[in-house]
Amino acid sequence: MKKPKIPPALTLFVIAPTIGELLSGSSPPLEFFNPIAFLLLASLYGSGAIVMRELKIRWKKDFRSLLLLGAAYGILEEGLMVKSLFDPDWMDLGILGSFGRLLDVNWVWAEMLTIYHAVFSIAIPIVLVELANPTRKNDSWIGKKLFASLTIILALVTFIGFYFGLTPYTYYPPAPQYLSAIAAMSLFIYVAYKLPPRKINERAVETVRARRLFIAGCAVSTIFFLLFFAGPHFIASPIIVMLLAIILVFTVAKYLARFDWTNPESALNRLAVVAGGLSFLIILAFLQESNPSAKGMLLVGLAAVIGILLLKRKIKVHI
Repeated sequence: MKKPKIPPALTLFVIAPTIGELLSGSSPPLEFFNPIAFLLLASLYGSGAIVMRELKIRWKKDFRSLLLLGAAYGILEEGLMVKSLFDPDWMDLGILGSFGRLLDVNWVWAEMLTIYHAVFSIAIPIVLVELANPTRKNDSWIGKKLFASLTIILALVTFIGFYFGLTPYTYYPPAPQYLSAIAAMSLFIYVAYKLPPRKINERAVETVRARRLFIAGCAVSTIFFLLFFAGPHFIASPIIVMLLAIILVFTVAKYLARFDWTNPESALNRLAVVAGGLSFLIILAFLQESNPSAKGMLLVGLAAVIGILLLKRKIKVHI
């Protein structure tokens, strides 16, 4: 008798916070696996990832729209819920609390977190779950009632975070800045809806070594994190840091557009890109084990590696 398959939406509900919070070290194991904290994080990340994917599927859009929806999610979490885009004393800011702060907005931090959530909290979890469920890659995973319920949950968690906060104090940003965040989030969603599907690039390269894409993913993720965490210590201008990040994003987009992602054999290439992108967080997880407050991160990193290898084996069986 076959084992019952776990619904892909349920898998995504768990995978999204696992990558966005646990693997990144933002919520170490002792914190992440606290039942209340896990429920909150899954309700936020999981609901967000499922809702954004459903919008992309129902609107019949491509990966570009998914990234825009992911950016909207990033503003929802960091701007509307926890308000780290505005709070000068947010616990994770470090130098970014003053570097690039203007008009009560942490601009460099805002750009980094918007890109981070679009890629690591939304896009990568979705790609991984779709790779694990190739026959349902283009299907809707939830019905209208569940979609509405998850949207309400996402709004409710945002409301709770705004009014009760996640720190010993509660910071409320100025109304114009907060309303601007809502406008920016709405704009990302609108552009994602209006963006026409990309035409098939007949000049796309049909074959490319997965190892090459893995290395590219490793390089890009390393450059991205070093740019924002080390860059402010060596680059005097916040504007330059932000421009370099924009250049990095568009360079990666143009590079990936060269390849054919439509055939079944490209599944291994998609996994290679994702695995390369996660490599920085995996290495960081190993390094965090020496921190007493981050015990268990070594196991988290090992679990990520094993999960990627098992998914690779599954993909090879089906192509």
